[in-house]
Amino acid sequence: MRALLPALVNAVAIVIGSSAGLLLGKGISQRFKTILFFSVGLATLGIGIRMIIGANNFLVVLFSMVLGGLIGEWLNIEEKLKAFGDRIQEGDFSTGFVMASLLFLVGPMTIVGSITAGLKGDGEIIYTKSILDFISSIVLSSTYGLGVMLSALSVLVVQGGITLLSGSLNFLTKPEYLNDLVGVGGLLVLGIGLRILEIKDTKVGNFLPALFVSPLLSFLAVALQK
Repeated sequence: MRALLPALVNAVAIVIGSSAGLLLGKGISQRFKTILFFSVGLATLGIGIRMIIGANNFLVVLFSMVLGGLIGEWLNIEEKLKAFGDRIQEGDFSTGFVMASLLFLVGPMTIVGSITAGLKGDGEIIYTKSILDFISSIVLSSTYGLGVMLSALSVLVVQGGITLLSGSLNFLTKPEYLNDLVGVGGLLVLGIGLRILEIKDTKVGNFLPALFVSPLLSFLAVALQK
């Protein structure tokens, strides 16, 4: 169970950061809230672009998004995630929960860090991610409120699950799988950035299945090249 400590630390960091954001949010003028929010939005776009650039095969990324998006739309994942948040509180709560959960979970640090923690007991990557999530949660919670704090539960469940399954998921750390998977994650992060900046209210949650489709297509691409 010691391997789960990094995931727990990450979740606690989000709770603390969200708490700070809720307290600070009441004392921050709307002008400063807006500039902080834009800072996170623009940084999120930058992170997404950087992740996409490292993809091995953009066709894999493209078809992963297409197939994953169709599956997600069919399952209506975005609305189900919002409905989960709405059971607790309506409005910005569910929006904050969905956006923060996706932002904190679709990056490469989640996958590689969790697998490394499970296989080697090395939580350095997740601890570094915890600091980044702590900062982001302060800004997000100042606008979206308690929903951002609830995303800590998503982080704990997903990262903890990957850590426990690390032996079976070790193949994802290989460049031929990881780079395209990170590229798909980058497009999701880009969508979150557009949403934060209120440029386009993309249903990013409906593209989550793309993260599962990507390794399958990468496997087929590698097999066809042999």
